[in-house]
Amino acid sequence: MSDTPATPDIKPAATILLLRDDPAFEVLMVKRHHQIDFASGALVFPGGKSHAGDHDPAWAEQVLGWDAYDADQRGLRIAAIREVFEEAGILLAKRRDGAPMSGEACPMNVRQAVDEGAVAFLDVVRDLEARLDLSALTVFARWITPPLTPKRFDTWFYAVSAPAEQLAACDGRETVDAEWIAPAEVLRLAAAGERKVIFPTRMNLQLLAEASGARDAVARAAARTLVTVQPQIQQRGGGRVLVLPPDAGYGPVAEPLENVM
Repeated sequence: MSDTPATPDIKPAATILLLRDDPAFEVLMVKRHHQIDFASGALVFPGGKSHAGDHDPAWAEQVLGWDAYDADQRGLRIAAIREVFEEAGILLAKRRDGAPMSGEACPMNVRQAVDEGAVAFLDVVRDLEARLDLSALTVFARWITPPLTPKRFDTWFYAVSAPAEQLAACDGRETVDAEWIAPAEVLRLAAAGERKVIFPTRMNLQLLAEASGARDAVARAAARTLVTVQPQIQQRGGGRVLVLPPDAGYGPVAEPLENVM
């Protein structure tokens, strides 16, 4: 699946669309801290850059679905699960006996230690006698940021139905709020100028909003042919626009460049 290898200038990253149907079709979103240098103050899906520890071969004993994926996908899925653990406290894992995780997976200080690199995520999962569920994640989209941006990412978006027995809470450092919200409502708030939502997030919210619920969203993602989105800048009559591949599933998109900078 990794047909476009990352270069030193393009960092691999992973993002989670955590979905639920009860009490309504909602996605978990977090608000970025205003002092973060990328997408500060924006409402985003939990996610971030892949770290070296996400690719540790010792994970083979701590995950479900190891043999189903290549090395790149294993690391990206582990990164996505780690990020939603750090930012929202949700651990997409099962106990060794197969039971689901419930309540608060870990105290906030453990999450912060993982985020700071003081404690390895692998060690936390070992201590919990849990195994990450890589197969719970379904590829939703893949975006590579265009050269015009100061930081470039090769970001894989994964959709997953949220575990029913876990609670979400922001970390207070990278994120200052975590909330379950209907995709259509986020789009309304963004259009009204009440929330900051960056272009890739908005496009994936629009795609998500086409589904009737969490299960439908995951099923649609599984059925879609993955087309890597590498936005292109074109000159049109009204000025420069950012254009998406027509077969990527977002419909015809020609976004004025000033709306995405």
